[in-house]
Amino acid sequence: MNLRFTIGRKIGTGFGILIFLTLLAFALTTATLKESRDINYKITNLYTPSVDRLQQLNLLVVRSKTLLTSWVNIQKDSEDKGKLKKLIYDEYPELKKQIAALAVEWNAENQNNILTVFSLIEKLFEEHKEVMKQLNSFDSYEDASLIFEIKPQIDDEDGEINQGTRQTLKQLDELITHQYDNARSKSDEMLKSFKLLQTVVIGLGIALPVGGILIALFTVRTIVRPIHELKRILFSMGKGVLPKDKIKDRNDEIGEMSVALNGLVDGFKLTTEFANEVGAGNFESFYKPLSDEDTLGYALLKMRTDLRENERVLEQKVVERTEEVVRQKQEIEGQNEKLEVLYKHVTDSIRYAKRLQDAILPPDSLMKKLLPKSFVLYKPKDIVSGDFYWIHEKDGKVLFSAVDCTGHGVPGAFMSLVGYNILKHVMNSINKEHLHPAAILDELNLGVSETLHHGSDEATAKDGMDLSFCTIDFKTLELEYAGAFNPLYIVRDGALQQIKANKFPIGLFMGEQKQKFTNHKIQLQKGDTVYIFSDGYADQFGGPNGKKFMVNNFRNLLLSASLEPIEKQKAILDQTIEEWKGELEQVDDILVMGLYIG
Repeated sequence: MNLRFTIGRKIGTGFGILIFLTLLAFALTTATLKESRDINYKITNLYTPSVDRLQQLNLLVVRSKTLLTSWVNIQKDSEDKGKLKKLIYDEYPELKKQIAALAVEWNAENQNNILTVFSLIEKLFEEHKEVMKQLNSFDSYEDASLIFEIKPQIDDEDGEINQGTRQTLKQLDELITHQYDNARSKSDEMLKSFKLLQTVVIGLGIALPVGGILIALFTVRTIVRPIHELKRILFSMGKGVLPKDKIKDRNDEIGEMSVALNGLVDGFKLTTEFANEVGAGNFESFYKPLSDEDTLGYALLKMRTDLRENERVLEQKVVERTEEVVRQKQEIEGQNEKLEVLYKHVTDSIRYAKRLQDAILPPDSLMKKLLPKSFVLYKPKDIVSGDFYWIHEKDGKVLFSAVDCTGHGVPGAFMSLVGYNILKHVMNSINKEHLHPAAILDELNLGVSETLHHGSDEATAKDGMDLSFCTIDFKTLELEYAGAFNPLYIVRDGALQQIKANKFPIGLFMGEQKQKFTNHKIQLQKGDTVYIFSDGYADQFGGPNGKKFMVNNFRNLLLSASLEPIEKQKAILDQTIEEWKGELEQVDDILVMGLYIG
């Protein structure tokens, strides 16, 4: 009988050896681990806890000596006295119980030693209790003879308690050393078994890879490598990449697969060349299907016919769409030109309106003349503004106001012109007896209401103004104030005072009952700073969280700014609101007026 050592048998023998060596390594490892586990159990659950508890007992004896010394030297009740009682009556019995449970596994010599230690400790603690009993009250500490008798027992080198403590600690140290030696001895045993296992594992670790490499090399050379080559070519063809070289023939099943694959590659090359010709627009290129059942070949021929027709149709559509795009482009360009002209006209009109609005604002020369120690921070949201400031002199008094009209931009600007003209008319017609802010606002309220709402519906009833209005006599330093929603702030001696405004605006609807404004008289002092403003500053969004600046922050800012000269306060307010706003848009017109009483 001719018994051949075939590839299958060679592979089987090699894997059998590998399996035997693996099982041998597993058996040795299991035995070593079991022995190590038993040793580790004793170290973890007996020797180490024994050393730990004995060290705790050692520390407990030392602490008892320290706490007893404190008991003798400190007359009053202290925390240390409670600790000593707890140590003797609670901690020691519990620790003794734990050590006794562990000592069951010790040898006879160590069991006798721990009993001796317990006896010494209990004798020592009886002496402690006797001292504690003798010094148990304030009066006992006054007994000099008693203190003279007790202290040498603790402090002197030959004192009974001192000697008992040293003897007990010596016995404990010997017992701790013995238990520590036991733990180290068991650890050495475990290391020896691991070294033996290491030697065996290293040997098997060398044998297993060498055998595995030999088996792998034989398998790779005869079977795996040719199959991987075929797989690589098939994956490449799946991605549309054809091999440049043909596969070598072999006289086996893999060789037969190579012949079939080479034929497939040749067919794909012919099909690819035809597809390239058709894609390049050469619809007359020759192509013959590989067989009557060549589905791909006949599909390519039909594709060539369809592409020829589609190209003709697309060329016609491209011509038509190009003409349409050119026409639409011309129309868009014409509309853009009209929009640019319209935008320029609107912008020019608004800028001209700004010049008209600027004309109603008091010039800097008038401000310096009537209010020399003052500033105005005026920041419109848009080109034109709904806020404006006003100043006038009449009958020896200076009148000034900060006005916030409904809206901003163009609508607000129209309202500001209406308000300015009506205010100018009121000032021309009012007599000296009525030259008070409340009376002026009452007349202004009547004029705005009649101008804006006469004969209109309630939809326009919200048009109007919020403002602060002041008159000041610089000879007497008497200031009068009235306000519609906007209050007056006075900073005096580092504190801010608020004069509240009436909670209704200028320009009530005609159908509503008229309300009178309240007139406030304030006696100013040298060093006061007066502020009037619109709500735009406090309502500005910004900061790290994009929130409003808020009224409280505005008040605190005015308090800190008032410490600076009036000429610098405008710059401080302007820089603060710009930094707060950051990249956000300004939400409303901003107006702040400040006056220093020097």
